[in-house]
Amino acid sequence: MNRPDINRSILRMHIAAFEAKHPIKILDLLPRGSAGHVSDDDALDFSTEKRPGLDLWELAGAEVELSDLFGRPVGIVLVSGLKGREAEEFPRLVEPV
Repeated sequence: MNRPDINRSILRMHIAAFEAKHPIKILDLLPRGSAGHVSDDDALDFSTEKRPGLDLWELAGAEVELSDLFGRPVGIVLVSGLKGREAEEFPRLVEPV
């Protein structure tokens, strides 16, 4: 399945509005499949940093809200949760938003 193109200016606008409301900083776009818990072909996977106040409930809600905002599934990968090989490889795979 072909992944629809992403309008980067709209993407950045949505991200800025989202970050103003939530304790998450979206850093980059990851290759499809990076967030293993999201399996849809047209999903967006983001690398993120957590800010003070982020808990598991907020993180799950963030994925749902971003999915609604972008009209497709969204996976969030916290860079603080990356260890070993993943921590070394993920920075080479990212694409700026």
